Amino acid sequence: MGLNIHNVSVSYGAGISACHAVRAASLYLKPGELGVLIGPSGCGKSSLLRAIAGLQAIDSGDITSHGRTISRAGLLVPPSQRGVGMVFQDYALFPHMNVQRNVRFGIAHLAAAEQARRTRQMLELVGLADAGAAMPHELSGGQQQRVALARALVRQPEVLLLDEPFGSLDASLRGRLAAELRTILQGTRTTALMVTHDQSEAFALADTVGVTQQGNITQWSSALALYQQPATRAVAEFVGRASFLPVLVKTVQGKPMLCHALGCWPAPAAAKIGQNFDLLVRPEAVVIDATAPVQAVVLQRTLHEGCWRLMLQMADNTQLLAQAPLGLDCAVGARLGIRLLLQQVVAFEARRNGG
Repeated sequence: MGLNIHNVSVSYGAGISACHAVRAASLYLKPGELGVLIGPSGCGKSSLLRAIAGLQAIDSGDITSHGRTISRAGLLVPPSQRGVGMVFQDYALFPHMNVQRNVRFGIAHLAAAEQARRTRQMLELVGLADAGAAMPHELSGGQQQRVALARALVRQPEVLLLDEPFGSLDASLRGRLAAELRTILQGTRTTALMVTHDQSEAFALADTVGVTQQGNITQWSSALALYQQPATRAVAEFVGRASFLPVLVKTVQGKPMLCHALGCWPAPAAAKIGQNFDLLVRPEAVVIDATAPVQAVVLQRTLHEGCWRLMLQMADNTQLLAQAPLGLDCAVGARLGIRLLLQQVVAFEARRNGG
């Protein structure tokens, strides 16, 4: 049950000119779960949504929604028969219809009393119970997006797709609407998949987050796992902010360890003595400590969300991102003692000389 996407590939065009937008993508959402896809522009996120919605045929694999196959090679169930709703970034409201008529547009086949009941229920759910007579141009961007959400949910879809739903809104409104969206979807127990380029939005909303790169879903897991235990270096570099500390595998007390002047940590199982790795270091893992024997110089300092964001350079020219409280004396050029406090040890084979 739920939404199951198995080895789905999507391409546009044919032959040597074909553009492969999605490559063997797989993900699973349990009923009522909210998943979010993040990734750079052009990585296949929206193409995958279009395939789920039935707006794009797939080359291989299959898509199953709540136990029913809705797409595979040679099978394309029409969008109207999929039980899938979709909310777009540009709202796509009918400008000549008032809010009430926009919401009930997709349920015109129902009896008038049922149309009225569902429309009233949805407008109450999205906080627009008194706006039924208003025209779209009379509403703010946030209100228009609520109407678009109500119109999608009024059909009681098994799966709701959201393509950058807050992309045209300002930052403060995005955060508030994102929180409201999660509450609404939890209330309706709707399985939902959203695409966004905003990582903080994804982490705040999702039960599961997927990183999409060059048409592949390279990791599909919780936000915490993505941040602390990225599956690939590319995921580590894309999610959040990261530094990579060059370390060498040495034998310490009979065990292979990743070693640096800042400390030693357990080496990966397949590591060999003398092998070079790059240790993933998140800014919060760099602790400013005046008593620490290892020092670094502050190269850059910027104010960010109530703290200093620092770029530090060590004696071996390794640069580390760090964060510090505003009360700390950390002007550019200052020397600070540092140590590492790693919750998770994640290392990747070293990339040297641009490799």
